[in-house]
Amino acid sequence: MISFLFLLLLAPYVLFSFTYVAVISPQDPVLRVGSSLTATCTLSAELGLHPSSLFWTLNGVRLSSSTYSIVSSNILSIELHSLNGSQQRSGDNLMCHRADGRILAGSCLYVGMPPEKPVNLTCWSHNAKDLSCRWRVGGSCETHIPTKHTLKYKLRWHEKENECENCIAEKQGYVCHISAKIALFTPYEIWIEVTNQLGSTTSDILSLDVLDVVTTDPPANVQVSRIGTLEDQLMVRWTSPPELKDILFQAKYQIRYRLEDSAEWKAFDNIGNLTSCRLAGLKPGTVYFVQLRCKPVGIFGSRKPGIWSDWSHPAAASTPSGLLQRGSCDHKGTEQNSTLRQELKQFFGWVRKHASGCSSMSIKLYDQWRVWLQKSHRTRNQVLQDNNS
Repeated sequence: MISFLFLLLLAPYVLFSFTYVAVISPQDPVLRVGSSLTATCTLSAELGLHPSSLFWTLNGVRLSSSTYSIVSSNILSIELHSLNGSQQRSGDNLMCHRADGRILAGSCLYVGMPPEKPVNLTCWSHNAKDLSCRWRVGGSCETHIPTKHTLKYKLRWHEKENECENCIAEKQGYVCHISAKIALFTPYEIWIEVTNQLGSTTSDILSLDVLDVVTTDPPANVQVSRIGTLEDQLMVRWTSPPELKDILFQAKYQIRYRLEDSAEWKAFDNIGNLTSCRLAGLKPGTVYFVQLRCKPVGIFGSRKPGIWSDWSHPAAASTPSGLLQRGSCDHKGTEQNSTLRQELKQFFGWVRKHASGCSSMSIKLYDQWRVWLQKSHRTRNQVLQDNNS
């Protein structure tokens, strides 16, 4: 127990001695890219070391002794010029070592740039139930040091500012999802503040009404089917986004399709508020992939169209093969089609002869023609029989 108490009393002295065997100055400096730095390593007299026995490393790489200077019997300095941006967010590690390689002291260098004004701030509301925003980092260069992006917003006629807490870094920017309850029919003011240890900046203020930036789910139940034996056409059917059944709006749809072995899409924009579309001019015997997306128009009376939804999952179907149709051996079908054409030709000829002046044709008129046709066939058959007898 006495030994344990003695160690506790001795610990502060041991920690103090270990901490101050050497010190690098300045500690954790923040510098702009291209700057120069003179750093010193000051040794404790208890070490009994001379500065000439020391060396410096930066991120584990030994630095040239030509950059060293002995300032006094216990101080070694180094000069770094035209510093590049930090290679790691936690700072570049500048270390002072004794001859055997052991580290005596260290400092982190934060070399970067002040942030530039964020750009391309855009926002959208999914089914008028939330609000999300995305923006891009301004400028063409990386800051190289920890930089904080904060999305702030407020209702136009309220002074209280709010911060979006659910921000996610993307490849070239950020996206933030506002979790607070969204107000409709009231304009928002939204902007981005960016800060780091070298400066701060603010984006332009974006003013918007949530109802003007609504995007929906993609169209549902997309189905593609053949239209009989038509070789160059397919029928596409779908239903409106299910989440907006109770909201007063019209949807504008866009359709695109591509061949199975092609990456190039062909799109149609002028579908309007329909929920079906016939694709024509297609290649026979070919598989086509089809997708749809939509955007609300006039939601809750808004004068601006909304934002396009994501594309639906692709649906696929193949057009009938023209070669197979032309090579078919179904004589019965061919004879039936030929007979139908002859009957229709006879029917319209009979109408012109016996029903001139009629403004419309009825089933009764068609029945009259069928009676005439049967009599005509009977008379012709009797004549043939008499001739053969």
